[in-house]
Amino acid sequence: MSVEGHQDGTVGKALDVLDMVASHGGPVRFTDLLADAQYPKATLYRLLQTLTNQGMLSYDEASGTYALGVRLVRLAHAAWAQSSLAPIARPYLDELAAKTGETIHLAQMDLGQVLYVDKRNAAKPVEMFSSAGKVGPAYCTGVGKAMLAYLDDEALAAALSRQSFHRFTAHTLHTRDLLIDELQAIRLRGYGFDREEHEPGIICCAVPILSRSGRAIGAISVTSTTARTTLTALEGLAPQIKDIAARIATEAESWRFPEQA
Repeated sequence: MSVEGHQDGTVGKALDVLDMVASHGGPVRFTDLLADAQYPKATLYRLLQTLTNQGMLSYDEASGTYALGVRLVRLAHAAWAQSSLAPIARPYLDELAAKTGETIHLAQMDLGQVLYVDKRNAAKPVEMFSSAGKVGPAYCTGVGKAMLAYLDDEALAAALSRQSFHRFTAHTLHTRDLLIDELQAIRLRGYGFDREEHEPGIICCAVPILSRSGRAIGAISVTSTTARTTLTALEGLAPQIKDIAARIATEAESWRFPEQA
Protein backbone atom coordinates (compact mmCIF):
# COMPACT_ATOMS: atom_id res chain seq x y z
CA MET A 1 0.00 0.00 0.00
CA SER A 2 1.36 3.41 -0.96
CA VAL A 3 1.81 5.71 2.01
CA GLU A 4 0.01 8.58 0.31
CA GLY A 5 -2.04 6.69 -2.28
CA HIS A 6 -4.35 4.48 -0.27
CA GLN A 7 -6.87 3.08 -2.74
CA ASP A 8 -9.74 4.09 -0.45
CA GLY A 9 -8.49 7.63 0.07
CA THR A 10 -8.72 9.50 3.36
CA VAL A 11 -11.45 7.25 4.74
CA GLY A 12 -9.29 4.19 4.13
CA LYS A 13 -6.34 5.83 5.86
CA ALA A 14 -8.47 6.81 8.84
CA LEU A 15 -9.74 3.25 9.21
CA ASP A 16 -6.15 2.00 9.03
CA VAL A 17 -5.27 4.29 11.93
CA LEU A 18 -8.26 3.06 13.95
CA ASP A 19 -7.08 -0.50 13.37
CA MET A 20 -3.57 0.46 14.49
CA VAL A 21 -4.83 1.97 17.73
CA ALA A 22 -7.09 -1.02 18.37
CA SER A 23 -4.28 -3.51 17.75
CA HIS A 24 -2.29 -2.12 20.68
CA GLY A 25 -4.98 -3.29 23.10
CA GLY A 26 -4.83 -0.11 25.18
CA PRO A 27 -3.76 3.55 25.19
CA VAL A 28 -0.86 4.15 22.79
CA ARG A 29 1.57 7.04 22.24
CA PHE A 30 2.03 8.86 18.95
CA THR A 31 5.64 7.70 18.68
CA ASP A 32 4.56 4.05 18.94
CA LEU A 33 1.93 4.52 16.25
CA LEU A 34 4.43 6.30 14.02
CA ALA A 35 6.84 3.39 14.32
CA ASP A 36 4.20 1.05 12.89
CA ALA A 37 2.55 3.45 10.44
CA GLN A 38 3.01 3.55 6.68
CA TYR A 39 2.19 7.26 6.67
CA PRO A 40 4.44 10.30 7.12
CA LYS A 41 4.46 11.97 10.52
CA ALA A 42 2.33 14.93 9.39
CA THR A 43 -0.26 12.68 7.73
CA LEU A 44 -0.56 10.43 10.77
CA TYR A 45 -0.92 13.42 13.10
CA ARG A 46 -3.64 14.94 10.90
CA LEU A 47 -5.58 11.67 10.81
CA LEU A 48 -5.32 11.28 14.59
CA GLN A 49 -6.56 14.83 15.11
CA THR A 50 -9.54 14.31 12.81
CA LEU A 51 -10.49 11.01 14.45
CA THR A 52 -10.20 12.59 17.89
CA ASN A 53 -12.32 15.59 16.87
CA GLN A 54 -14.99 13.17 15.59
CA GLY A 55 -15.03 11.16 18.81
CA MET A 56 -13.65 8.04 17.16
CA LEU A 57 -10.52 8.35 19.29
CA SER A 58 -9.88 9.93 22.67
CA TYR A 59 -6.67 11.67 23.69
CA ASP A 60 -5.32 11.77 27.24
CA GLU A 61 -3.15 14.89 27.63
CA ALA A 62 -1.66 13.70 30.92
CA SER A 63 -0.25 10.49 29.46
CA GLY A 64 -0.01 11.65 25.85
CA THR A 65 -1.87 8.59 24.62
CA TYR A 66 -4.66 7.78 22.17
CA ALA A 67 -7.41 5.22 22.75
CA LEU A 68 -10.58 4.16 20.96
CA GLY A 69 -13.39 6.64 21.50
CA VAL A 70 -16.84 6.25 23.01
CA ARG A 71 -18.47 6.98 19.65
CA LEU A 72 -17.13 3.65 18.41
CA VAL A 73 -18.99 1.89 21.22
CA ARG A 74 -22.28 3.34 19.96
CA LEU A 75 -21.48 2.37 16.38
CA ALA A 76 -20.39 -1.11 17.43
CA HIS A 77 -23.62 -1.64 19.35
CA ALA A 78 -25.66 -0.53 16.32
CA ALA A 79 -23.69 -2.88 14.05
CA TRP A 80 -24.18 -5.75 16.50
CA ALA A 81 -27.93 -5.14 16.54
CA GLN A 82 -28.39 -4.51 12.82
CA SER A 83 -25.81 -6.63 11.00
CA SER A 84 -24.89 -9.55 13.26
CA LEU A 85 -26.69 -12.79 13.93
CA ALA A 86 -26.25 -12.32 17.67
CA PRO A 87 -29.63 -10.79 18.59
CA ILE A 88 -31.75 -13.46 16.92
CA ALA A 89 -29.36 -16.30 17.85
CA ARG A 90 -29.30 -15.49 21.58
CA PRO A 91 -32.02 -17.91 22.75
CA TYR A 92 -30.64 -20.70 20.57
CA LEU A 93 -27.15 -20.27 22.02
CA ASP A 94 -28.66 -20.39 25.50
CA GLU A 95 -30.47 -23.61 24.62
CA LEU A 96 -27.39 -25.31 23.19
CA ALA A 97 -25.26 -24.20 26.15
CA ALA A 98 -27.81 -25.60 28.60
CA LYS A 99 -27.98 -28.92 26.76
CA THR A 100 -24.24 -29.45 26.36
CA GLY A 101 -22.66 -27.62 29.30
CA GLU A 102 -19.85 -26.62 26.95
CA THR A 103 -18.63 -23.34 25.45
CA ILE A 104 -20.73 -22.12 22.52
CA HIS A 105 -19.41 -19.78 19.83
CA LEU A 106 -21.32 -17.80 17.23
CA ALA A 107 -19.21 -16.31 14.45
CA GLN A 108 -19.43 -14.54 11.12
CA MET A 109 -16.86 -13.95 8.38
CA ASP A 110 -15.10 -10.60 8.32
CA LEU A 111 -12.76 -10.05 5.35
CA GLY A 112 -11.64 -13.66 5.34
CA GLN A 113 -11.25 -13.87 9.11
CA VAL A 114 -13.49 -15.01 11.96
CA LEU A 115 -15.42 -12.41 13.94
CA TYR A 116 -16.81 -13.88 17.16
CA VAL A 117 -20.17 -12.14 17.62
CA ASP A 118 -21.39 -14.02 20.68
CA LYS A 119 -20.26 -16.66 23.17
CA ARG A 120 -21.61 -18.74 26.03
CA ASN A 121 -19.13 -20.00 28.58
CA ALA A 122 -19.12 -23.62 29.66
CA ALA A 123 -20.59 -24.69 32.99
CA LYS A 124 -16.95 -24.95 34.03
CA PRO A 125 -15.34 -22.10 32.06
CA VAL A 126 -12.08 -22.66 30.21
CA GLU A 127 -9.53 -19.99 29.35
CA MET A 128 -9.25 -19.61 25.57
CA PHE A 129 -8.55 -17.05 22.84
CA SER A 130 -12.11 -16.35 21.76
CA SER A 131 -14.44 -13.68 23.09
CA ALA A 132 -17.30 -11.68 21.59
CA GLY A 133 -15.97 -8.93 19.36
CA LYS A 134 -12.61 -10.59 18.83
CA VAL A 135 -11.23 -11.47 15.39
CA GLY A 136 -9.42 -14.77 14.86
CA PRO A 137 -7.94 -16.77 11.97
CA ALA A 138 -10.34 -18.68 9.74
CA TYR A 139 -8.04 -21.45 8.50
CA CYS A 140 -7.38 -23.00 11.91
CA THR A 141 -10.66 -22.59 13.79
CA GLY A 142 -13.73 -24.79 13.55
CA VAL A 143 -16.16 -21.94 12.83
CA GLY A 144 -13.77 -20.43 10.33
CA LYS A 145 -13.36 -23.61 8.32
CA ALA A 146 -17.10 -24.30 8.48
CA MET A 147 -17.75 -20.95 6.80
CA LEU A 148 -14.86 -21.17 4.32
CA ALA A 149 -16.18 -24.52 3.13
CA TYR A 150 -19.36 -22.92 1.81
CA LEU A 151 -17.91 -19.91 -0.01
CA ASP A 152 -18.16 -19.84 -3.79
CA ASP A 153 -14.93 -20.14 -5.77
CA GLU A 154 -14.33 -16.40 -6.12
CA ALA A 155 -15.06 -15.61 -2.48
CA LEU A 156 -12.97 -18.57 -1.30
CA ALA A 157 -9.98 -17.46 -3.38
CA ALA A 158 -10.23 -13.99 -1.83
CA ALA A 159 -10.52 -15.41 1.69
CA LEU A 160 -7.61 -17.81 1.21
CA SER A 161 -5.40 -14.94 0.06
CA ARG A 162 -5.96 -13.35 3.48
CA GLN A 163 -4.85 -16.39 5.53
CA SER A 164 -1.43 -16.30 7.16
CA PHE A 165 -1.08 -20.08 7.49
CA HIS A 166 1.01 -19.56 10.59
CA ARG A 167 1.57 -22.84 12.42
CA PHE A 168 0.10 -22.24 15.89
CA THR A 169 0.36 -25.90 16.95
CA ALA A 170 1.59 -29.19 15.54
CA HIS A 171 -1.99 -29.81 14.34
CA THR A 172 -2.44 -26.58 12.38
CA LEU A 173 -3.30 -26.97 8.69
CA HIS A 174 -0.47 -24.72 7.60
CA THR A 175 -0.73 -24.89 3.80
CA ARG A 176 -3.41 -23.94 1.30
CA ASP A 177 -3.61 -27.49 -0.09
CA LEU A 178 -4.14 -29.06 3.33
CA LEU A 179 -6.90 -26.56 4.08
CA ILE A 180 -8.66 -27.11 0.75
CA ASP A 181 -8.70 -30.88 1.37
CA GLU A 182 -10.23 -30.21 4.78
CA LEU A 183 -12.88 -27.89 3.34
CA GLN A 184 -13.94 -30.58 0.87
CA ALA A 185 -14.37 -33.02 3.77
CA ILE A 186 -16.45 -30.47 5.68
CA ARG A 187 -18.81 -30.02 2.73
CA LEU A 188 -19.29 -33.78 2.53
CA ARG A 189 -20.24 -34.27 6.20
CA GLY A 190 -21.76 -30.85 6.90
CA TYR A 191 -19.61 -29.91 9.89
CA GLY A 192 -15.99 -29.29 10.81
CA PHE A 193 -13.58 -29.65 13.69
CA ASP A 194 -10.87 -27.75 15.47
CA ARG A 195 -8.34 -30.45 16.30
CA GLU A 196 -6.17 -28.31 18.60
CA GLU A 197 -5.24 -26.32 15.50
CA HIS A 198 -5.30 -22.86 17.07
CA GLU A 199 -4.72 -23.55 20.75
CA PRO A 200 -3.29 -26.67 22.43
CA GLY A 201 -5.98 -28.66 24.21
CA ILE A 202 -8.91 -26.78 22.63
CA ILE A 203 -11.22 -28.80 20.36
CA CYS A 204 -14.61 -28.16 18.81
CA CYS A 205 -17.31 -29.29 16.41
CA ALA A 206 -18.62 -26.49 14.20
CA VAL A 207 -21.57 -26.18 11.82
CA PRO A 208 -22.21 -23.46 9.22
CA ILE A 209 -25.39 -21.41 9.38
CA LEU A 210 -26.60 -21.54 5.78
CA SER A 211 -29.07 -19.30 4.00
CA ARG A 212 -31.73 -20.82 1.77
CA SER A 213 -29.37 -20.39 -1.19
CA GLY A 214 -26.61 -22.28 0.64
CA ARG A 215 -24.51 -19.24 1.54
CA ALA A 216 -22.76 -19.35 4.91
CA ILE A 217 -24.03 -16.37 6.90
CA GLY A 218 -22.30 -17.57 10.06
CA ALA A 219 -21.28 -20.61 12.05
CA ILE A 220 -21.85 -22.08 15.48
CA SER A 221 -19.64 -24.42 17.48
CA VAL A 222 -19.49 -26.43 20.66
CA THR A 223 -16.02 -26.12 22.13
CA SER A 224 -14.30 -28.04 24.91
CA THR A 225 -10.89 -29.36 25.94
CA THR A 226 -9.03 -32.62 25.46
CA ALA A 227 -8.83 -32.84 29.25
CA ARG A 228 -12.55 -33.49 29.62
CA THR A 229 -13.83 -34.83 26.29
CA THR A 230 -12.88 -36.10 22.83
CA LEU A 231 -13.54 -35.14 19.22
CA THR A 232 -15.64 -38.29 18.89
CA ALA A 233 -17.87 -37.14 21.74
CA LEU A 234 -18.18 -33.66 20.25
CA GLU A 235 -19.02 -35.17 16.86
CA GLY A 236 -21.90 -36.94 18.58
CA LEU A 237 -23.35 -33.48 19.21
CA ALA A 238 -23.32 -32.60 15.50
CA PRO A 239 -27.05 -33.33 14.99
CA GLN A 240 -27.96 -30.98 17.84
CA ILE A 241 -25.65 -28.27 16.52
CA LYS A 242 -27.08 -28.68 13.01
CA ASP A 243 -30.59 -28.33 14.37
CA ILE A 244 -29.71 -25.11 16.17
CA ALA A 245 -27.91 -23.75 13.09
CA ALA A 246 -30.95 -24.52 10.91
CA ARG A 247 -33.30 -22.78 13.31
CA ILE A 248 -31.09 -19.68 13.42
CA ALA A 249 -30.93 -19.69 9.61
CA THR A 250 -34.71 -19.92 9.32
CA GLU A 251 -35.24 -16.95 11.61
CA ALA A 252 -32.49 -15.03 9.84
CA GLU A 253 -34.30 -15.28 6.51
CA SER A 254 -36.30 -12.18 7.40
CA TRP A 255 -33.11 -10.26 8.24
CA ARG A 256 -30.73 -8.68 5.77
CA PHE A 257 -27.04 -9.46 6.19
CA PRO A 258 -24.25 -7.91 4.11
CA GLU A 259 -22.47 -10.21 1.66
CA GLN A 260 -19.05 -10.89 3.17
CA ALA A 261 -16.07 -13.03 2.18
